[in-house]
Amino acid sequence: MDSRTKRRLSPAQLDALALDALGAGVVSARELPDGFANAVWRLRLEDGREVILKVGPPPGLELLTYERDLLRTEAMVYHLATAAGLPLPALLHAGYDDPLVGGDYLILSALDGVPWNRAALTPEQDGGLRFQLGRHLALLHTIPGDGVFGYPYAGLTGRSWREAFLVMAGAILDDAVRYATPLPAPPLEIAGLFHGTAYALDRVTRPALVHFDVWPGNVFLSGLGSDAPGGGAGGMPRIQALIDHERAFWGDPLADFVTPTLFGELRDGDPLIAGYRDAGGVVAADPEARIRDALYRAYLYLIMLAENGPRQYPEESYAPVRARTTECLALALDVLRGVVRGGTGAP
Repeated sequence: MDSRTKRRLSPAQLDALALDALGAGVVSARELPDGFANAVWRLRLEDGREVILKVGPPPGLELLTYERDLLRTEAMVYHLATAAGLPLPALLHAGYDDPLVGGDYLILSALDGVPWNRAALTPEQDGGLRFQLGRHLALLHTIPGDGVFGYPYAGLTGRSWREAFLVMAGAILDDAVRYATPLPAPPLEIAGLFHGTAYALDRVTRPALVHFDVWPGNVFLSGLGSDAPGGGAGGMPRIQALIDHERAFWGDPLADFVTPTLFGELRDGDPLIAGYRDAGGVVAADPEARIRDALYRAYLYLIMLAENGPRQYPEESYAPVRARTTECLALALDVLRGVVRGGTGAP
């Protein structure tokens, strides 16, 4: 989807950047349209390599508060998660405040797989992939942090998960006000619901690395062809790589189940949960976990609504997303209202 945050680089700029970073010039370049915040190109280099270039928004452009230094967050995840054994592209180069692009950029190895959202799958294959994804998330959540919760690069952190989440939620509500984002409830009421139910966050005492954007478009698959090992209509494709880690934060592992169940709900029979538990992960099912799930869904839906302010998506393509997101935000807020009205909120 096109947006105002995407950079525009000339062929000469792309060539100079690749030559400086990797020692090889560009033979061909194709911009990839799927990203929302960063501009992304697939480059073929003179030495035969194919790589992915991600360039962050211009430094002077206003963004959502949590989006400060997005690509530095992503680079952090590549360093940590690759070492842990997660399937990821290789981070070949990271440039910060680079004069050639006027900001930050990453160069990654190109993938030959297919995004999950573009694959024609049987229900059995889809369930098998969700099981695999659950196992990968369980591994991701074992990566140890340094005791800080939240978004370190954006300065939205806290000594506890409750403190960090309320800072994060307050920042996105401030962004929504700044960009006059239409919401299904007044921002002050939403803030009150967050604070009134934040006691449920105290169950989280260890900061886990949370991707928070694991929708099918950010999961690449291999083994889809009939001639591939395990591929074909009756075979089981594999997850080749998880991508786009810039929304990652240190917090509650439960938050990573929101995007794979976007606009829906987490159900115990989901193969995603089975895979997570199979790899040693623990998914809480107590009443406070339900509150936390509603908090994380409300937070994500606020991001999806407020981000149109700086990005200015094309109205025709964004309108149905906005309508569905607003509806689901209202449902998540209703869950929190029920908790507060039931007298189980924090004192």
